[in-house]
Amino acid sequence: MPARTLLPSITLDRVSFAWPDGSVALSDISGAFGSGRTGLVGRNGSGKSTLLRIIAGELAPSSGSVSTTADAAYLPQRLTLDVDRPVADLLGVAAALDAVRAIEAGDADPRHFDAVGTDWDVEARAQAALAEAGLAPDMLDRRVGALSGGEAVLAAMAGIRLRGAPVTLLDEPTNNLDRDARARLYDLVRGWRGALVVVSHDTALLDLMDDTAELYSNELSVFGGPYREWRAWLDAEQEAARQAERTAAQLVRREKRDRVEAETKLARRAAMGRKAQFEKRVPPIVAGGLQRAAEVSAGKMRTEMRDRESAARAALDAAGRRVRDDDTVRIDLPDPGVAAGRRIATLGDGSRSWIVRGPERVALVGPNGVGKTTLLERLVASALQNSTDLGRLEADQVEPRAAATNPWSSAEAVAHTDRVGYLPQRVDGLDERASVLENVTAAAPDVPIAELRNRLARFLLRGDAVTRPVATLSGGERFRVALARLLLADPAPQLLVLDEPTNNLDLDTSGQLVDALAAYRGAVLVVSHDDAFLARLGVDLVLELGRDGSIREAVV
Repeated sequence: MPARTLLPSITLDRVSFAWPDGSVALSDISGAFGSGRTGLVGRNGSGKSTLLRIIAGELAPSSGSVSTTADAAYLPQRLTLDVDRPVADLLGVAAALDAVRAIEAGDADPRHFDAVGTDWDVEARAQAALAEAGLAPDMLDRRVGALSGGEAVLAAMAGIRLRGAPVTLLDEPTNNLDRDARARLYDLVRGWRGALVVVSHDTALLDLMDDTAELYSNELSVFGGPYREWRAWLDAEQEAARQAERTAAQLVRREKRDRVEAETKLARRAAMGRKAQFEKRVPPIVAGGLQRAAEVSAGKMRTEMRDRESAARAALDAAGRRVRDDDTVRIDLPDPGVAAGRRIATLGDGSRSWIVRGPERVALVGPNGVGKTTLLERLVASALQNSTDLGRLEADQVEPRAAATNPWSSAEAVAHTDRVGYLPQRVDGLDERASVLENVTAAAPDVPIAELRNRLARFLLRGDAVTRPVATLSGGERFRVALARLLLADPAPQLLVLDEPTNNLDLDTSGQLVDALAAYRGAVLVVSHDDAFLARLGVDLVLELGRDGSIREAVV
């Protein structure tokens, strides 16, 4: 695998980590990250986030060691911030800024001078950092609670830049960011100074990296190039590996066939020799010599044939180890029985409306905070009002925000079917105390348990895993349960409503979801900021929700 020769900023030496319940997250990981920008990829559950937390010092490895050229700044996947915290504090300049302002106001307390040190231009630098992130300079005096999620992430990024952290770790920084916030984050990354390690499923962000590292089967490998180059290399390498495996398998079959043919010839010769000796066509002393010579020759041939077949099998094993035999989610959606052109839902803003028909794919886009999720919940709530099947539409998923007072009251959504499957951003509609199987059975009560188990296996939920309570599952497992519950519902939903479905999916599973939706004969309404996902999905209509509640047609 091509690799750069940049000096390492992070070195891992046989790092292992196990959770308190004994489950192993990482085992004997060794490798290094360079001093540039590195995208860290891997399947859900491979341990990427855990590895970042270990490097950041949030978790201690069970064994092994981590060394960095400097303390690492860390932006977690879920940015939990005190809403009353000043943005200046988020940027790490609150103490110096307060001291400068106190001195400027006439307070000559020596403690203020100690707090400032030589950082007299702290306010100007902080405002410049905010501006570089695309944020207003006056945001410095606001509270974090007044920021959108995207603004909070960008402000935290600006703080890391302002502090000049030589090593920075980012875990899924673009999750839930709207298109504008993503573009600003991309600009920050393009001009990043210092070592940067980014865990992400965002291919646009990964293509800005200098290197691509993969955590796969407890091995860390680094490729010298961005994601698109690494993906092309991996695809070519896997195709070569599969071809080598096919060639090796053919060689094994040929060597086995040759060995069988050789054994047949040897058996015939031995039979002819015995017959000649029996008929006394050859003197006994001569026959004995011929028999011994034949046995020696046969032994050598058998040894040679066995060695050749063993070598061929060894080559086949080596080729087979190069081929990845990954478990993948196999999503097969049932036929919802929706006639082409049938009205499924209506979206409107009071001045114009759009009808969603089967089997259309409609994307709802717009900046963070304009009410896209609220509009989806109104749509689902309208179906719930006419539904007698609460196994598919759980009231506690949609009532809180759908019933709340909303400034975007002009935007409305109405379902024309009660068979609506809803996958919210937060996977919070599952019964935590019930098992995986019980949760899915609630959505498909008439499907035999054995069949449900078979279908759950396609979501990599097998064996004892289906009897575990949902509360004990990992985040990736919980998402698969929610997805299975949605897609395996019986009768099948005629409208799938998906709110940021790719936030929790690795790239392979995201592609499988696209393939499944492509074959789905019902309607799909999806909220997503992931342009690559929407492009692969092949949406028929893009509707953009504005801050004033207006809806217009747009282009992704």
